[in-house]
Amino acid sequence: MAGDDGMTLAAPPQLRARAIRRQQVVKTVILTLTLLFLFVPLLSMLLFTVRQPLSGRWSLSAWQAIFTGSGDSPGTDLSILWQGLGYSLALSAVTAATMLLLMLPAMVIVHIRSRTLERAMEWVATLPLTIPAIVLVVGLGPIYRWLSADVLSTNPIWLCFAYVILVMPYAFRALAVGLNSIDVVTLSEAARSLGAPWPKIFVRVIIPNLWQAVFSSSFISIAVVLGEYTVASLLGRMNLQVALYQLGQSNSQVSTAMSLLAMAFGVLLLLTIDAIAGVMNKHKERD
Repeated sequence: MAGDDGMTLAAPPQLRARAIRRQQVVKTVILTLTLLFLFVPLLSMLLFTVRQPLSGRWSLSAWQAIFTGSGDSPGTDLSILWQGLGYSLALSAVTAATMLLLMLPAMVIVHIRSRTLERAMEWVATLPLTIPAIVLVVGLGPIYRWLSADVLSTNPIWLCFAYVILVMPYAFRALAVGLNSIDVVTLSEAARSLGAPWPKIFVRVIIPNLWQAVFSSSFISIAVVLGEYTVASLLGRMNLQVALYQLGQSNSQVSTAMSLLAMAFGVLLLLTIDAIAGVMNKHKERD
C-alpha cells in the first residue's frame, strides 16, 4: 500500500490529470445511464397522457379532467378516482397516527430499559420486509372477514391495521435513527431527578428532540400507503391504486396522469423531509 501511494504521488502531473479525467468520464457515463433508466419511463408516461394513442393528436384533456374535477372532456366518470383518493388520504393519516401511537412509546421505553429487547424489537419490526404482501393477505384475510362480519364493517379505513404492519419497517428505522442521535437515558434521568413524571418526560423532553424522526417516519408511511395496491385489491377494498387500476380499464390516460401526480407527491414528501431536517440542523447549530 505504501509503495502504491508513493507511485501515485510520484506520478507525473499529466498522468494524474489523465486518470482524473478518466474517472470523471466513468462517473458521468454511470450517472447518465442511471438518470435515463429512471426518467425515460416517466417521460414516456407523460407523453402518453398528452398524446392520443390512435389519432396522434396532442391534448391536455386528461390533465384538465384531473384539475377541474370533471370527466366530461374525456368522457369518463371520475367519481371512482376521487373516492379512492379520499380513502387513501384518510388511510395515510390514520395509519401514520396509529403507527406513532403504537411504536414511538414502545421504542422509547425499550431503548431506555433494555438494549437486548431493542434488538428483538428491531427484528420483529423489520420482519414484514421479508414477507410478500400476498402472503400477508392470506393470513389477514380470515381476520378481516371476521372483523367485517362481526365487529367493524367493510369500510376501507380499517385497512389501517394491515398498513401499520407494512409501514412498520420503514417507520422503525426512521425512529431508531432519531433515538440513537440523542442521549435518551440521560435526558430522562435528568427530568426524573427534577420530579417530572414519565408522561411529562415523554411529551416535554423526548418528543421535542425527535421531531425530525417523527416527521420522517410519518411522511414515509404516507408515501407507502399512497402506493399500496396488493393488500387493498386482494381484500376487496378501495384505495387510490385500486381506483387507478379500475379507471385505467376505461381511460388509461387519466389513470397514468394521476399516477404521475401520486409519484410527484411522494417525491415532494421526501424533499420535505430533507428540508425539515436541514432547518432543524440549523436551529441546533445556532443553539
